[in-house]
Amino acid sequence: MKEINSKRNICVRGPDSFSNIQITDPKPYAAGKEGIAAAMKHSFKEMGVFRAMSTLLHMNQKDGFDCPSCAWPDPEKPSRLGEYCENGAKALADEATNSTIGAEFFARYSVEELSLKTDYELNSLGRLTEPMVLRQGRIHYEPISWEEAFTLIADNLHNLESPDEAIFYTSGRSSNEAAFLYGLFARAFGTNNLPDCSNMCHESSGVALSETLGIGKGSVKLEDLYGAEVIIVAGQNPGTNHPRMLSALEKCKENGGYIISINPLEETGLMNFKNPQRLKGLLGSGEQITDLHLPVKINQDIPLIKLILKKLAALDELEGNIFDTDFIEEYTIGAEALLKDLESYSAKELLKLCGVPMQKVDTAVKLLAGKQKIIVCWAMGLTQHKNGVETIREYVNLLLLKGAIGKPFSGTCPVRGHSNVQGDRSVGIMHYVDKSFNKRIETHLGFTPPSEAGLDVVGAMQAMHEGKGKIFIALGGNFLMAASDTDYTAEALQKCELTVQVSTKLNRSHLVTGKTALILPTYGRSEKEQGNNRFVTVENSMGRVRRSKGVLKAASDHLKSEPELIASLADTYFKGDHPVDWKHLGTDYSKIREMIDKVAKGFENTESRANGVGYYLPNNVRERDFSKLPDGKARITINKLPEHTLKADEFMLMTIRSHDQFNTTIYGMDDRYRGVYNERRIVFMNPDDMVENGLRKMEIVNLNSTYDAKTRTAYNFKVLPYKIPRGNLAAYFPETNVLVPYNHFADRSRTPISKSIKVRICKAQSS
Repeated sequence: MKEINSKRNICVRGPDSFSNIQITDPKPYAAGKEGIAAAMKHSFKEMGVFRAMSTLLHMNQKDGFDCPSCAWPDPEKPSRLGEYCENGAKALADEATNSTIGAEFFARYSVEELSLKTDYELNSLGRLTEPMVLRQGRIHYEPISWEEAFTLIADNLHNLESPDEAIFYTSGRSSNEAAFLYGLFARAFGTNNLPDCSNMCHESSGVALSETLGIGKGSVKLEDLYGAEVIIVAGQNPGTNHPRMLSALEKCKENGGYIISINPLEETGLMNFKNPQRLKGLLGSGEQITDLHLPVKINQDIPLIKLILKKLAALDELEGNIFDTDFIEEYTIGAEALLKDLESYSAKELLKLCGVPMQKVDTAVKLLAGKQKIIVCWAMGLTQHKNGVETIREYVNLLLLKGAIGKPFSGTCPVRGHSNVQGDRSVGIMHYVDKSFNKRIETHLGFTPPSEAGLDVVGAMQAMHEGKGKIFIALGGNFLMAASDTDYTAEALQKCELTVQVSTKLNRSHLVTGKTALILPTYGRSEKEQGNNRFVTVENSMGRVRRSKGVLKAASDHLKSEPELIASLADTYFKGDHPVDWKHLGTDYSKIREMIDKVAKGFENTESRANGVGYYLPNNVRERDFSKLPDGKARITINKLPEHTLKADEFMLMTIRSHDQFNTTIYGMDDRYRGVYNERRIVFMNPDDMVENGLRKMEIVNLNSTYDAKTRTAYNFKVLPYKIPRGNLAAYFPETNVLVPYNHFADRSRTPISKSIKVRICKAQSS
């Protein structure tokens, strides 16, 4: 625990006491009957049996609403039995819970008392039902009318010396309509301070793909996975984070494809999958997903891929036809330089760095040598490192040398997290300046956007901490617990004059606030809005835009939708004196979509084309069009080896999710696949490292990270022996985010180094 604000004694990180932990062997399979049971148990508890079952049948259907969890795409023909996974069902139940909290609740509990609850307990309290204000010097939230709330925000914005003292943060939960309107208001107000959750997750993907292929998105469609000859799943745990992906991998296997997983942990979901929609999955042994697991050391993917490329190059020299020479000559630049650079590395050196047995490396080379239809999928296990951009570029090198780009069943597949995080960026949530985007705003909407780059997440944290960011508005999310360096972020937020959270559920960002704070409750994805054209659109992880329309009655009559909320705030701020008719936009979303079509690249006739399965936005890589890049060719790049100098008593820690969470939202206290129940304060450690360091199973330790002469500490974790490379550790976030220094991040993308933190283990006094 830690108290920071002298007026409000807030527990910034929540309690660090232990629950009644239970440990079993990791589960040998993912999903199956246990997955169904877990999904139904959670759904029925939160929503009731009939309400849960009827609503689940509308999720991810053509005439229904998009899952509020991950961004995995829906198939062309969604299953009428149910197109959702265990974690999607949990996300729906969490959003559509029958539990609610309002004025009476906040009168009973102060922010100080609430801060003593765990993140799981806070999330379990229920849906927010009415706008609330925490006034300066007070410790209780009080009711406030919507009109008063908008006036309070508008007055504070008018009082700023510069528009750049305001920060507009966006979560990936928001719809295209809400995100577009939000970004438009920020620019009309006069700033590009538009940090978003992409800055903390897949920004490295966007930078790497833009540098090498000319677009910051993946190139594959869902159907490409079905026919791929080899799919590499790197730095990703689909079984927990994107469970519906397992069905696509299963189809690949049935069609003769091979799956290679590259990850420090051998995750259950990639070992065996029991598809709950198949008899074999319910009663049989399931499907072994991974054909080959490469247990790479944390952030040593570059030496592993260099070693594979080096061996493939030797085979190509000897046998020919390993690399796609015609594709390389016509579409790429840099192959000769890369092959020459590979000669400077010894196979022995690369093998030692990556930690993968040579026999497994040779098996991977044999699998890849004769194949041309290759897909690489990845997530935060690649992006959240100092060299995250370079790591992804190295995997792109493999695809380019094999000619596995811009043709069916091949390409790049960054698997995005939140359900519309990619759509937010497509419609204009970006802190940098896109001159053509600004020009279209000026031409079609009648005002000139600011031309100076704004703040990303790291920049926003620093600006608030230095007193330069005075108003923080969050469109969804839990910024405090999502960002790195928890204590630093808390101090930054508490220095603001005003913090505003647009939310459905309570989280710790509502308790660690500026001098004045607002909670503005909004609709969930599953809830039905009243009015003309009151549906929204979203973009999935593979670039398809589709309609989403809720079916449930709203949790409260006092909620406002995100588009209506933003439009009302803008109308209050401008007092009706602006080229954009904000008030009208909040009532008719078709008008927002018309604007998106005019301003956002690739959107066209969205009102009609987003129906059913929707439509794909343009993607140059699918057409093998690299004209945006120098010389009009895809870039094969030379990437340096990671530089990690660990001292004798240091370990490399990566943060991970449990099976009972999505991002910072904690649904429960179990991690069924890893055999951990009723506890989150766990650090997974190699058994030999435990013996060498004199640590017993379940011994209590503190984790310390020291950067720039400053030591940060995560208190009270129990050590659990686990199958993980020596010298490596894993622990759940957000509990370990405190260890990630705010000023250490990926080169060029500025994504936090959450997957490669140097730490020391210290025995806790209480142990």
